[in-house]
Amino acid sequence: TQSENVLGYCVNVERIPNSCRDSPNRICLKNREVLLNLSMAYYRVNISAYNKAGESPQAIYIVPDFSATDLPGQIHVKHQGTNAVVTWTPEYNPKCFVVDWGTGKEDMHMKIVTTATGNFTLDNFQPYKLYKIMVHASDVCQCENFTRHEKTFGVTHFYSVEGVPRTGPANVTILNITKHSALVKWTEIAAEDCLGFLQGYRISYTDSSRKKSLAVTLNSSTTSYHLTGLKEKNIYRVQISGFTNAGEGPPTHSQPFSTPKYGTVGSLCICATQHQS
Repeated sequence: TQSENVLGYCVNVERIPNSCRDSPNRICLKNREVLLNLSMAYYRVNISAYNKAGESPQAIYIVPDFSATDLPGQIHVKHQGTNAVVTWTPEYNPKCFVVDWGTGKEDMHMKIVTTATGNFTLDNFQPYKLYKIMVHASDVCQCENFTRHEKTFGVTHFYSVEGVPRTGPANVTILNITKHSALVKWTEIAAEDCLGFLQGYRISYTDSSRKKSLAVTLNSSTTSYHLTGLKEKNIYRVQISGFTNAGEGPPTHSQPFSTPKYGTVGSLCICATQHQS
């Protein structure tokens, strides 16, 4: 349909998950923008245009994760076998709390908690998977649309059982090689491969005599390290592994590099002779 024939737009806002099975919150307007005041739960937004002939197919948009900053409350998780007891201290006494938990947008569960004690027991957690728990305060507790009423109290993540990373970091590269130093860079281990909360990385390297250095331990936010104290004209091999509270994962494949006798490897091309025409 040509834009000049459009009479308006309809926006359906649906909470994910929505165990109440109520109809999405429908907003019809003539402008091409709408301001939504949402909690930090997941939402699906369906947008369609309409004219005298009818309504167009819907464009579907999933609201991305919000940054969990400046939330009023803290959530605590205590493990009890395969169960987890979630507790929080309310800042005020709403009529109820809405608890969301799961491993992602496609695997979320929802429960309305009407007790004022601020706790809830979750069960059937799988090991080595990262779960997200969100607690929202609401003054509407029946199976109605929470979109207009709930406010996020707190968000936390947890593993029921942590494992070691199943792989090392990716894209390990060696840069700025001099006769006594080199810069090692890598890409962080993907969250789904950590199998636990990543605590950091360990770098080890050997020279041509296979004398292993002491491993360097770095925090999980670091993705580069400057090796120093190397010997000139030598071959080194570098390996990097990640570790969680459960232990250390497998190292990367051995990454070789050679230190030059003079200057840096990168300076070799600068020394090339230019021919005058």
